[in-house]
Amino acid sequence: MSEKNARSGRLKASYITSIISIALVLFMLGLLGLIILHGKKLSDYVRENISVSLMIKDNIADDVVLNYMKRLQKTSYVKQAEFISREQAAKELTKELGEDFVQFLGYNPLPASIDLQLKSDYANSDSIARIERQLLNSNLVKEVVYQKSLIDQVNSNISKVTLVILSFSIILLAISIVLINNTIKLSIYSKRFLIRSMQLVGATETFIRLPFIKKSIVHGLIAAILAILLLIGTLYLSRLRIPEIAALQDFKQFGVFFAGVLVIGVFLSAISTWVSVNKFLRMKIDNLYSN
Repeated sequence: MSEKNARSGRLKASYITSIISIALVLFMLGLLGLIILHGKKLSDYVRENISVSLMIKDNIADDVVLNYMKRLQKTSYVKQAEFISREQAAKELTKELGEDFVQFLGYNPLPASIDLQLKSDYANSDSIARIERQLLNSNLVKEVVYQKSLIDQVNSNISKVTLVILSFSIILLAISIVLINNTIKLSIYSKRFLIRSMQLVGATETFIRLPFIKKSIVHGLIAAILAILLLIGTLYLSRLRIPEIAALQDFKQFGVFFAGVLVIGVFLSAISTWVSVNKFLRMKIDNLYSN
């Protein structure tokens, strides 16, 4: 009886070790996924805060400019638009300079303008150059002003960071698959003689394989849930430490992401179990003692 209890205890310990190992691997993989999600949101946020200013020609009524701005807001490339009248521009510059330059000059030399924030997909030099040509065709626009060098630098840095993260993601995914496969392989290794015994009494490969795959799906599901709980805890702590990160978080996107972690955990566990069981099903009797 004690031997049976000891065997049962070792089996439970093996299952728990397997689940924890898979959960930790999925947690690391999920953590990198969250970094990628936040990185994408952050890069979009940076791009969409690059300002493009349209300098309006003189003697254009404000209501005409406002109507033009409303039309711009309906275009595919504009995220947000703000009209700055000549008077407002003078007030802002006076505040920056600390003195009333309009009174000194005797007139207001500043034109009215429209500040555009473009959608992230259009916040690059090529797209802005095409948009600039289109905007200059308007009879209202005198000049389009934006910092081309800043846009190029921002996009270049984002591309470099994205490449590094993508490369690291591929490496970590490969390592994760190997670790999960090895964990499951070790778990099934202890049952290799049971697999051979079932073969000897005439059990089909499907009949032998099915219980292992069912159990691996359950273990993968539990491991994925544990990983998701750890990821939720990490997100909660990150919001406590960096409240500003809340602006980058999309809970619908997180729901899809966590569902993906669940699917990956179950899928990798099932596939690794299928491969490992097949290996022992086809293994020669002499090799069972040496592997």
